[in-house]
Amino acid sequence: MLPTLIDRRALIDRRVTWERLEAIESGTSTQMRAGLVETLRQDLALGRAEIERRLIETPSNGRAVTRAQSFLTDQIIRIIHDFFVQRVYVRPNPTAAERLCIAAVGGYGRSEMAPFSDVDIAFLTPLKQTPWAEQVIEAMLYTLWDLGLKVGHSSRSIDDMIRMAKEDITIRTALLEARYVWGDEALYDVAAARFRSDVMAGTARDFIAQKLAEREERHKKMGDSRYVVEPNLKEGKGGLRDLHTLFWIGKYMHQVATTADLVEKGLLAPHEYQQFERAENFLLAVRCHLHSITQRAEDRLTFDVQPAVAARMHYHDRPGRSAVEGFMKHYFMTVKTVGDLTGVFMAHLDELHAAKGMRFGLAAISGYRRASRKLHGFILDRGRLTTPSDTFFQEDPVRMIEIFGLANTHDLEIHPMAMRQANRDARLISTKIRNDARANAIFLDLLTSKKDPEAALRWMNEAGVFGRFVPDFGRVVGQMQFDMYHHYTVDEHSIHAIGLLAKIEAGQYGQDHPLTTAIMRQLASRKVLYVAVLLHDIAKGRGGNHSILGAEVAEKFCPRLGLNAAETETVAWLVRYHLLMSDTAFRRDISDFKTVLDFTAIVQSPERLRLLLALTVVDIRAVGPGVWNGWKRQLLSDLYDAAEEVLRLGHKQRGRKERVDSKQNVLRGVLGWDDVAFRTISNRLDEAYWVAEPEDIIERNFRHIAAAGEQALSIAATVYPARAATLVTVYASDHPGLFYRVAGAIHLAGGSIIDARIHTTRDGMALDNFLVQDSFGKLIDAPERLKRIETGIEEALINRHKMTTTLATRTHARPRA
Repeated sequence: MLPTLIDRRALIDRRVTWERLEAIESGTSTQMRAGLVETLRQDLALGRAEIERRLIETPSNGRAVTRAQSFLTDQIIRIIHDFFVQRVYVRPNPTAAERLCIAAVGGYGRSEMAPFSDVDIAFLTPLKQTPWAEQVIEAMLYTLWDLGLKVGHSSRSIDDMIRMAKEDITIRTALLEARYVWGDEALYDVAAARFRSDVMAGTARDFIAQKLAEREERHKKMGDSRYVVEPNLKEGKGGLRDLHTLFWIGKYMHQVATTADLVEKGLLAPHEYQQFERAENFLLAVRCHLHSITQRAEDRLTFDVQPAVAARMHYHDRPGRSAVEGFMKHYFMTVKTVGDLTGVFMAHLDELHAAKGMRFGLAAISGYRRASRKLHGFILDRGRLTTPSDTFFQEDPVRMIEIFGLANTHDLEIHPMAMRQANRDARLISTKIRNDARANAIFLDLLTSKKDPEAALRWMNEAGVFGRFVPDFGRVVGQMQFDMYHHYTVDEHSIHAIGLLAKIEAGQYGQDHPLTTAIMRQLASRKVLYVAVLLHDIAKGRGGNHSILGAEVAEKFCPRLGLNAAETETVAWLVRYHLLMSDTAFRRDISDFKTVLDFTAIVQSPERLRLLLALTVVDIRAVGPGVWNGWKRQLLSDLYDAAEEVLRLGHKQRGRKERVDSKQNVLRGVLGWDDVAFRTISNRLDEAYWVAEPEDIIERNFRHIAAAGEQALSIAATVYPARAATLVTVYASDHPGLFYRVAGAIHLAGGSIIDARIHTTRDGMALDNFLVQDSFGKLIDAPERLKRIETGIEEALINRHKMTTTLATRTHARPRA
């Protein structure tokens, strides 16, 4: 039964609508349907306007809005059914087979309809469909479609429904939430009873196992993190679907009607039920605003709609944090709550229904209630680390740090009940505990663990202990960075970066990061690097330069961890300059020796250079999937090699002439040309060219110029694997506007220029080298796309079309960017 709504008749008054429908004259079914559609279209528009008014008036009450939308849909379906049954396809003497029931399934069955949600309905008949039932169902569907509704429907006999529900877990799940809407109610009761007895009975374990596997697969598909900055609030980790899964499991096991009934069954505590309701209400509200803003069924909370949702839900700017960042922090705290609820729910399931030493739906787990001296008073319950009593953390709050260190040391999961206790008792972490030498030593050992500390640190953050023990870190928990570059919140980005650093040190990314893997073995102090990675973004959201403010945080925090003055200074320096290397490599010309000298003047030592490279690599890679590429690796490696040479040799670094001579000698050997052929081209190129270009590109340029001969224009687009890009070389008579036209043509051909080196030979020819990727940062290697770039540049340079006009009319490959 649909929950109570306030002022239903303001949404739609079925009696008034029916009076208007009675005025429709009898005619063909098509004519009568047209009159029905016209009447209901007005009612639907008025009902939606009222729902939108309520959404704006009470923007955080998602449940009320979704129930109102479900009620409006119910009434529309009831009116359509009665119209066709009573006015169009009248049965003077209906047979036992001429019975029809309409049930809502899926989200509609839960009464959780956002403004543009699908209308999921099931038409049920007692036996094989009769011609009368087929006519009514077809007419109803055509009417719903004519009203612009997106309908998901099935038409089955009860026997077919039972058979398909047994075979398909998706159908079974949809029917689990079925709700009677209209038609033959006795038929619905029979179908519901058959579903419980023939499908659900004795299959709870199988259903739960499939639902949990489905959830894991969904999380992997969505990025397996709650803290992606463009989340899917339905399918993402901690989203609505996770709440649905909890309810489905509880309902399947105990055949409960509402979430509140799970409290009585022991699967949720009263305060957990309240958390469930708050989280669901908030997520439903966000989803309704999302549908309303985009005017379609949309579950992705993308950058372009986040500010609008924040404004509609009355979030406001605050010092150091915008309204949209405040809204997204609330979102991330909510999905964290959903994650906590999921863990505790499964623990309750173990306690109530799993055999001794086992987890529900899993094989036997070793370590049932086993204690050990190595566990310092903690115990193992079904293979997970937990506390022996409810007051264990209260007796010694340092244990809240210790449990995560032990989990990392012994490769153990932490029991959800222990996580809940830690969350509850985290407030006991006072200044005294933060300054406790044992607590800080345990934390530092965990942070710098060679057993990959990422999982344990993430659990520590989930439990709220991390933010209490390191208050500055607590300020960035759930802190999003409102840009198209960062994929995760600040806290998730930092923890992920620590995990990447541990994996690089263990040699797991030797192929992607050969240089960084090698230098990790040369570091004088590992812990300096790990602490710097933790702190590099810790001052984000404070309204100033986060690098400078973060260095100040490091100066205060490092002594607490037991770092000496020199180590503290190095950590603070790394945090202060953690963007220096990427800014220099990606935004300045590192072939210019002054750029390298300016960089090394700040770095000053080979050890700092090694530390800075490792920090830069994990910072970039932890931003999100697809951000790291071969081009960035090569630029950072080139800058590292050039800076190391300066720092190692000091004033004896090679001069420009020596570097040019060295490149020319190497090139002579690679080309194998005679001296006359080599000098014919080399004498046309000035010293700046030889300094700027790497040897492999110079070789390609020489071969290109030789092949071009006396041509006034020669273009080549070839794959350049060393930098995961396409090298586009243009050799042409130099003239004003050449660079602009080439760049525009590359853009029109779908390319994005990541690097450009522009040269003019001594005899007036332009030699331009462009590194190009597609709009998603990927390599362009398809022959037809390479040809399109070459043809586009040629047409642009011989003036076949007006570049300004063509560029203005081109649609962006990534409109949201």
